[in-house]
Amino acid sequence: MASSSAQLGAAENKLTPVITLEGHESWKIRYPGGEHHHKYISYIYYFPDGKQMISGSDDKTIRRWDLREGKEIEEAREVYKNRIYGVRVSKDGRWIVTAGYSLGLKVSEVETGIVRTFHIGWITCFDISTDSTLVAGGSYDGTRIWSLDTGELVVGPFQFTNKGDPSPIALRLSQDSRKLAVSLNSGHLQVWDVEAQKLLVQKSSPGTHSGFVSPVFWTTKDKSIVAAFSFTDDALIRTIYELDASTLKTVGVPFKHTDGIYGLVLSSDCILLASSSYRSIKLWAFESRQLLASFDVSGSPMTVVLSPDSRQLAHTTFDDSKIYVCNIPANILASIGLQELQSSVCTPGIHPSCIC
Repeated sequence: MASSSAQLGAAENKLTPVITLEGHESWKIRYPGGEHHHKYISYIYYFPDGKQMISGSDDKTIRRWDLREGKEIEEAREVYKNRIYGVRVSKDGRWIVTAGYSLGLKVSEVETGIVRTFHIGWITCFDISTDSTLVAGGSYDGTRIWSLDTGELVVGPFQFTNKGDPSPIALRLSQDSRKLAVSLNSGHLQVWDVEAQKLLVQKSSPGTHSGFVSPVFWTTKDKSIVAAFSFTDDALIRTIYELDASTLKTVGVPFKHTDGIYGLVLSSDCILLASSSYRSIKLWAFESRQLLASFDVSGSPMTVVLSPDSRQLAHTTFDDSKIYVCNIPANILASIGLQELQSSVCTPGIHPSCIC
């Protein structure tokens, strides 16, 4: 297995963007020692048809992008007074959910443009259910679940009372929405029964970890969860684990980086896993744990996402305010049974996942 992984990785070790999206601006944070300027984009997400993307940044804007034209849909831009902490699109494409420092949790209906506020105050993380009917939002005063249709509170607030900072930094509803996986700022990983609001199992990390937060994912049939986690007091989280959902015991061989992990994404069919670290993006076959490629990236990659058809990978970096959309090399797609989409379907510069 190791030799085949090496061959795949050696064949294509660089990602070449087919589209580079530009428009977000640099932003600054005031520290005790003065102001520091930053550029990176923390949140990017594909629309389910693969024809558009949405992004949110600490430049206080949310932007939508036409991937066929390779440019921003300027009339859809949203400008806020404070930093954006998350943006997602429901799997049916009906809802856009956004969160921010003082924005709270806002839900927009794409077709009608109607916007509703589900929560006032700081939302630290959120997730939309697989069936596009619920949204779960985590904050310092607990985690709540609302109906997207009615805006009514369905469950919550869940109260996390672990030592240290108990606020959630990542959460994910199971595919049947009966369980909730939560990563806490205190270093705990938990699984909750949604209806009973009962903690089922938790795992704690012995150290205090620095770096950026990567999401958690449920695998097929909600049997396990996937998360970047550390069982040591190392300051950096360098390993991704599959964990049994009922016990949080490790399943199979973990996915390892030599540096701290910044971004993580598991394809909806659980075939591909992509992760980012210092100047590197790794692409894995999830079930076999085979390393398909280790891509060299100029600038440290941050957020990584896969297109709905798993044929493209988009990422941002710490070094600029751009979004890079890259085709996954054909030999890698072939190795996992996916065919490369014919570039002749679309005109040059147009997103190859789109039917023109």
